[in-house]
Amino acid sequence: MAWFTLILAGILEIFGVAMINQLSVKRNWQTVILLILGFGSSLAFLSYSLQFIPMGTGYAIWTGIGVVGSALIGMIVFGESKDWKRIVFIILVLCSAIGLKLIS
Repeated sequence: MAWFTLILAGILEIFGVAMINQLSVKRNWQTVILLILGFGSSLAFLSYSLQFIPMGTGYAIWTGIGVVGSALIGMIVFGESKDWKRIVFIILVLCSAIGLKLIS
């Protein structure tokens, strides 16, 4: 259950980052509310999962999910660069998060 909530926290972090990008495009109160809900929920789930998962591992995986997910959303939805070097480093971050899970 703790790993599920950690993954959910990472997904909500991606949502929060997407709302930050959306806020720079369209400033309205709905986007601000969604941003606060996304990050607030993400931190709540992260806090819960860290009761059962070591802090260093949990935080690293939460951050990795956010980094990889946000970069992919940026490339797919917002038209950011899809340079092969960028993709290689995103894969390295993903492999590091998976490695932490495997040794925990």
